[in-house]
Amino acid sequence: MTSLDAAPVHSDVRDRALGELGAALKGMGYRFVTVTPATHERVNRRPENALARNVADVFGWSRPFRAGVLPDRLMELLHAGGALDRAGDAWRSRVRFSSYDGELFVHSAFPPAAADAVFLGPDTYRMADAAARHVRACPTPIRRVVDIGCGTGAGAVIVAKRAPQAQVIAVDINDTALRYARINAALAGLDRVHPTRSDLLDGVDGTFDLIVSNPPFMIDPAGRAYRDGGGPNGNELTLKVVDAALPRLTPGGSLVLFSGTGITDGRDPLHEAATRRLAGTGLRWTYREVDPDVYGEELETDAYRNADRIAVVVLTATRPR
Repeated sequence: MTSLDAAPVHSDVRDRALGELGAALKGMGYRFVTVTPATHERVNRRPENALARNVADVFGWSRPFRAGVLPDRLMELLHAGGALDRAGDAWRSRVRFSSYDGELFVHSAFPPAAADAVFLGPDTYRMADAAARHVRACPTPIRRVVDIGCGTGAGAVIVAKRAPQAQVIAVDINDTALRYARINAALAGLDRVHPTRSDLLDGVDGTFDLIVSNPPFMIDPAGRAYRDGGGPNGNELTLKVVDAALPRLTPGGSLVLFSGTGITDGRDPLHEAATRRLAGTGLRWTYREVDPDVYGEELETDAYRNADRIAVVVLTATRPR
């Protein structure tokens, strides 16, 4: 095994190593479904889970591991990718790999506490499902797509797989997210996904047949970028996506937006705000709860002390032809 003392220096070398690591895991039949942070923490608190015993413990559950748990080649690639840390007398991976739609997606290790953390979890699966369902039902070819706040690029990858004629742009302001999106698109064998730095749609031109987005939507006093939606209800960024997207839809083009909202005394502030924005636009739109009760542990915090529940929703808006 090569020495783990010297760190690689070039970002393209690190990216290539993480891509090779993902490909190696894929070849081994590795699969892992990432859970919510609260579930992840609960499972990892079990005494028997203090240390990793296998590959899924390392790259899924983000548990510290000792020498011998990973094959030498995986250790080498993890180190070459700049994603291997010491944890006392053990090691820890800085990245996770999650499964969806037959692909693997690299993202940040648990807990995703860093300012540039990139998270993939249950909401990613729900958003990607909604986007895939829309593409399957679309009566005409989709040729130009943008995924706003792409994170891992999962939404962009899932759409690109189902829209073979489409150019897919994956935009984010987080450089780590764009890095992971590039790696994940390459892992999926897609050269039509183009990660691009952009604040909403400010950095890209033109109109789109499909705009997908899963922006942060929680009220997060810590202000973590991957989680904090902004504003008193956590909906500020979601509404900014709506405002940016609607003027950029082609005739027949659609916005598919996955978000969340705190329900208080039967009132849904996101639905109310979206209704005000969409009234009079002439767009056809639907708004539905995908799950009426998620992140129940948040109801114990001051941020959600008045909420009855937190729901996740899909808003779809289509410009008539």
